[in-house]
Amino acid sequence: MIIEAKKLGGAVLFGTVTIFVIAIAASLIFSLLLRFTSLTESAISLFITIVSFLALFIGGFMSGGKGKTKGWMLGGSTGILYTLFVFLFQYLGLDSSPSSEQLIYHGCYILTAMMGGVLGVNLSGSNPKEN
Repeated sequence: MIIEAKKLGGAVLFGTVTIFVIAIAASLIFSLLLRFTSLTESAISLFITIVSFLALFIGGFMSGGKGKTKGWMLGGSTGILYTLFVFLFQYLGLDSSPSSEQLIYHGCYILTAMMGGVLGVNLSGSNPKEN
């Protein structure tokens, strides 16, 4: 039981780290585009949203693939951990509460990570008899 919990927790952590790596790389690319081109923030806001959803989907996919079981739970946990970290940073670091729009986005992020987790388990080639 403890070994399975460590395996699932490691998978969630791996997925969450994947999300942050993608987010950092995308932030660097978008900041360079904003700095060295004539693009504005409003012009790339749709692309930022798309990359955010892709990052959560990939993070859920990676956690599901690494855990090889319970993809909806692994993906959902990955999305929840990401959301908690962002909200804690925003509340404690920036002293602002989440808006209702942010709550809707993060709810959709969690669902997207869940879908990624389910797909990650199904494409990982896991054998239920091994678990």
